[in-house]
Amino acid sequence: MALPGRTGRPAPALARTPHDAELRTAARQVSRRRFLTATAAAAALAFSTGLPARGAFAAPRLDAARVTEDPFTLGVASGDPLSDSVLIWTRLAPAPFTPDGGLGQRQVEVAWEVALDASFVLVVRSGTVLAHPEYAHSVRVDVRGLDPATSYHYRFRTGSWISPAGRTRTAPAAGEDVSRLRLAAVACQAYHDGYYTAHRHLAQEDVDVVFHLGDYLYEYAVDSAGGARGYTDRVLPAVFARETTTLADYRMRYALYKSDPDLRAAHAAHPFVVTWDDHETENNYAADIDENGSDPALFLVRRAAAYRAYWENQPLRADQLPDGPDARLFRRLHWGTLAQFDVLDTRQYRSDQAYGDVPHVPGPESDDPARTLTGDAQERWLLDGWASSGALWNVMPQQVCFSQRRLDLNARAKLSMDAWDGYRANRGRLVAGAKAAGVDNWLVLTGDVHVAYAFDIKDDFDDPASATVGTELTCTSVASGRDGVERPANWETYLRANPHLRFYDGRRGYLRVELNRENARADFRTVPVVTRPGAAVSTAASFVTEAGAPGLTPV
Repeated sequence: MALPGRTGRPAPALARTPHDAELRTAARQVSRRRFLTATAAAAALAFSTGLPARGAFAAPRLDAARVTEDPFTLGVASGDPLSDSVLIWTRLAPAPFTPDGGLGQRQVEVAWEVALDASFVLVVRSGTVLAHPEYAHSVRVDVRGLDPATSYHYRFRTGSWISPAGRTRTAPAAGEDVSRLRLAAVACQAYHDGYYTAHRHLAQEDVDVVFHLGDYLYEYAVDSAGGARGYTDRVLPAVFARETTTLADYRMRYALYKSDPDLRAAHAAHPFVVTWDDHETENNYAADIDENGSDPALFLVRRAAAYRAYWENQPLRADQLPDGPDARLFRRLHWGTLAQFDVLDTRQYRSDQAYGDVPHVPGPESDDPARTLTGDAQERWLLDGWASSGALWNVMPQQVCFSQRRLDLNARAKLSMDAWDGYRANRGRLVAGAKAAGVDNWLVLTGDVHVAYAFDIKDDFDDPASATVGTELTCTSVASGRDGVERPANWETYLRANPHLRFYDGRRGYLRVELNRENARADFRTVPVVTRPGAAVSTAASFVTEAGAPGLTPV
């Protein structure tokens, strides 16, 4: 059986990954230590095959007519729009807070359709696909043969159940001189820190695409009251009151997050382009090194589980299917000649954080030219992509603060070792590469820090008079950090220490950006509170950067 959304190809008996030997070692260690059963250890190794069993070994088929509870509890989503296709997603889970989602180890047939109208009278594409238990009954269809720059509606059906409808759109044709693009950026949605009010408002925005810049999921325990949500009308299962470490843990945690109606509404309203940061796996990990310095072989088993669950629960194509603990998440999208999007992965390939991952002044360890945030292959891919770009705007959606961020007013200020400040040689190569490629309109979109920033990217951050070579916008968090305040305690210090920092707001929300042929306009949208639902949204500040003249101007 072909993988949904991918043409059929034979599955290898055991695909090899860059970490195959480590996984085998870890499986033996874990089994010996009785942390996993022998079956679970074998399942860890099976991550490297990536495909469901076929033929006589395939999971039996469940008669969809026997599905008696709504299987579409986790909603629908679409993603990575191309000019002739878009990826549509759902996951069947009539019992979402159980390890198997309520469908056991059986395949389920799912019908799908894409239409030009919300009533599904003008259906232009349709078909059926199998929801495999090996993929947690997630369904993805790469719908092809669509028209460029067109809005579509989509839905799924199994048995007598019909999913909520989603709305998506394709990108403009390659080479088309598009006049406008509206995008939004979000990040950091710790469920236990508050309600997804920002997503509720985002669902109502008139945007073409949403970029999720990481920390879609948090591995931390969630208590029975939902943490800061303080539920009084429900009791969350005890399965969430522990840190995620296993594949079942991650799958159920995604189910908890996607149980939120505001998150489902945002996904149903807009196509998403997603990339991960650290918490989808474990806080501040770097490549195969976790926060606590565990055995890398054991951490890779956890990373394999986290990456697998991420792919299962996001609108990603088959090309992003993990191969063991490895996944090619960095990728490039286009919006006619208006914009090129180079989506980065700054976790999987990075060198370990310098100086024990605590704020530190720059030194030989952090400034070692061999240190990398992107890895060599991704860095070359990015620089080559800029050199061949024909887009007016080159947009780099990524995770951690790119611009220098001095944390104090000392002559030699401390910097964050987890952000690009801890990898200054790598950052310097990108700045030089952007200049060499003639990238005049460089826009960096950032998540991670739970606040809204607007930076002028400087040729030399230590010289305020040096040329401005681009713009960085951080989108604050959806919920992480709880309510926040407009001016955090370090607000004045940061603005004085960093002359290129043009805006700083500590509230929750999202970023809205409009690109056109003349300029890019950024609106920082904020909500005053997330620890209770229903807050209104407002625009805290707006900035414009002119095409061909980098630098932010308030409007």
